[in-house]
Amino acid sequence: MICQEHILTILADAFPAFIPDADVVDMPYVVLGGFARFVIDIYESGDGTELRKAIELIELLHTDGDPFVREAATIGVLEGIQNSLLTRGAILHGFEASLLPESRRWWDSLMGFWSRSIPNVGADLKK
Repeated sequence: MICQEHILTILADAFPAFIPDADVVDMPYVVLGGFARFVIDIYESGDGTELRKAIELIELLHTDGDPFVREAATIGVLEGIQNSLLTRGAILHGFEASLLPESRRWWDSLMGFWSRSIPNVGADLKK
């Protein structure tokens, strides 16, 4: 199981070019927000291989992470990607099509929250 202490190592191993600022390495949400912007740069570059690797890593955080990591993958990464896309004037639907199943479920839940169709992220995913 991936825990908070593993996040930076996993990101560094998968993407050596992603180097968070030294003053934020102890703040996982800030690191993951930076990673979200890094992923958008990959997306905009058109590098399908690197994008696929990033999408698989995001899915891994959702499927193999402890509760903290899963939440951080949703709020830190997916919401960060949504915000970065919107800030850059991009369309969200193009990116979401590349997500894998668990990440897509959480992406859709974020969208439901922001459209006010659910009271909180994940409310539509409760069993």
